Amino acid sequence: MHMLRQFGRRLEPAALFLATVFFALSMTPSLLPRPWYLQGVATGISVATGYGLGCLVIWIAHLCGIRPRWLPDTRRFGWWTLAVTAVVVIPLFLILGSWWQETVRQLVEVDVEGPGRILYLAVLVVALLVAVLLLGAARGLRWCARRLAVLCTRFVPIPVAKGIGIAVVALLTLFVINGAVNRVLIAAVASSSEIADKGSHPGVEQPTTPENSGSPESNEAWDSLGMEGRRFVSSGPTAQDIEAFTGEPALTPVRAYVGAAGADSIDEAADRVVAELRRTGAFDREVLAVATTTGRGWVNEAVAGSLEYMYGGDTAIASMQYSFLPSPIAFLADRDSPREAGRALFDRVYDAVQDLPAESRPKLVVFGESLGAYGGQDAFGGGRDMVARTDGALWVGNPNFTKQWSEITADRDAGSREILPVVAGGRYVRFAGRPDELELGSAWDASRVVYWQHASDPITWWSPNLVLHQPDWLREERGVDVDPGVRWFPFVTFWQTTFDMVFSTDVPQGYGHNYGEDAVDMWAEILQPDGWGAEDTERLRNIIAG
Repeated sequence: MHMLRQFGRRLEPAALFLATVFFALSMTPSLLPRPWYLQGVATGISVATGYGLGCLVIWIAHLCGIRPRWLPDTRRFGWWTLAVTAVVVIPLFLILGSWWQETVRQLVEVDVEGPGRILYLAVLVVALLVAVLLLGAARGLRWCARRLAVLCTRFVPIPVAKGIGIAVVALLTLFVINGAVNRVLIAAVASSSEIADKGSHPGVEQPTTPENSGSPESNEAWDSLGMEGRRFVSSGPTAQDIEAFTGEPALTPVRAYVGAAGADSIDEAADRVVAELRRTGAFDREVLAVATTTGRGWVNEAVAGSLEYMYGGDTAIASMQYSFLPSPIAFLADRDSPREAGRALFDRVYDAVQDLPAESRPKLVVFGESLGAYGGQDAFGGGRDMVARTDGALWVGNPNFTKQWSEITADRDAGSREILPVVAGGRYVRFAGRPDELELGSAWDASRVVYWQHASDPITWWSPNLVLHQPDWLREERGVDVDPGVRWFPFVTFWQTTFDMVFSTDVPQGYGHNYGEDAVDMWAEILQPDGWGAEDTERLRNIIAG
């Protein structure tokens, strides 16, 4: 109790007031509904941030010689004002926060009920715990800086000693966080992930058809494909499945895949994929797709299967695993491997296609989701290059740091929104969150690029710039799946969007980072298959939706 009293006495009332404001702001809605415990963590970080900013303002004022001496009555009045404000604001925004979360759940059609008003009090408990821990850590670092400054005063003037203390502690903290801890954490995750990658998802069995990598006829051993690779080559539609849909004879789709354990480098893996394509006769198929995977080698089955059904199985998909890291870790720690893999695989497949006579080349398309979209686009110089070297592209749920996506979005026509850019009137490239948004009423060339992104997808809209910069998507009219009440607040919106990413796939198809049966409509618009109609799209959507 004595320690708590000491801790409380050293709190700055002005900084506490700003912390209370940040508490209220953190309860406002964001892109997706959050579990109460994640809301508590986001709120706690926001409270600590608000308090820290308040202390920073006070420190700057002291540097400028502003040190008001408040009378005891004035200080008492200030504390009572702060207490009354907290008593009113905190319960009010806990209630409002629970209402706002319910609204967001309805917008994205989440059926699970929220925690309820009473349980939402737990948000306050978690938030206070997180805020106190962060504040304690900050005070610990300040103590270290002061002790170091005292030691330095033996050799240099006091102002210089203080500067040295702050600089050394700051640099050591950054080194520990970004260096040692980061390397140890990534190494540990990579090691455990490599072990986990040797397992398989329930129900996954080795394919027997020669068209699939990992089959007895394949050059790639079944055990070398990795967990996601084994699922990919064994989960596609069979010729019988496709015949039941088309009513006509169908081919078994080719799925060529190489796991990270099957090659010593990304370049070797890409060469092995091309060898698998040659072995399976993939270059004789009507459509050849290059798919860049996410983290551990995942490919969106809805996107892949839609293409295979649409062309009666006369397709081949080339893909490979480039990492053992789960996507969230790779998202933060390894942004080079997806790009290297995207370039290596597409360039080798493209060169092999170009070696064929022009009249016998397959349609060449590319696709990827999340890190796959980020990496896959690195094979191109931009939208025009995609149009020139492919017959179609479908990029799904692009991370905000994707260079080509960012440049194309920034070059949008005046008056179009960041969430749905219109570029050059939609002649080559179009953006959509839902299929009907592809219809712009203007000419669309034969080679088409589609960026498929939901307005409520935090993977697409998260950026470090959210800390201090209001993005266009929060200046413009919100998307249909986003609460109109979503606002940008410095620091707070960054943490809200960060925690939105944690459960970004735990929402129904069509929201967040969950992309499903709408892939049928997207491919139909991109490739315009002969004889394909709206009825075919609807029937196939039902199959893909399961």
